[in-house]
Amino acid sequence: MSNTIQNITTEESELKKNIARIIKGTIFSILISLVLLLIYALILTYTNISENTIMPVVTIIVAISILTGSIISVLKIRKNGLINGGIVGLAYVIFLYIASSMCLVGFSLTLNSFILLLTRNSDRNDWRNYRSEFI
Repeated sequence: MSNTIQNITTEESELKKNIARIIKGTIFSILISLVLLLIYALILTYTNISENTIMPVVTIIVAISILTGSIISVLKIRKNGLINGGIVGLAYVIFLYIASSMCLVGFSLTLNSFILLLTRNSDRNDWRNYRSEFI
């Protein structure tokens, strides 16, 4: 009986830790995006780089940010890494959608947004397999 109660308490504790890690990863990915986008905006403003580079650079920045935030959120967990990483990506996209909806009229998610999320999930799976070889 006490063993069952201890297992339930341990699972609740793990769940709280995972939620905190997901929030930390999401915040970290948003901060990375802000910094990299600011740097890119300064480069665009003060150099002769074409505006045609905006879409690919922003796509790369978002992918790097989500991937980094996901990695940070799942480094210390041993199971459900793909799910937790996916939740970080989903939280990032939801935050981006809400922030953009407040700032831009007519903003909407496109197929590109969902492709980024799916790509990020497969990258996370590759990272987990790579990491498990060395641990």
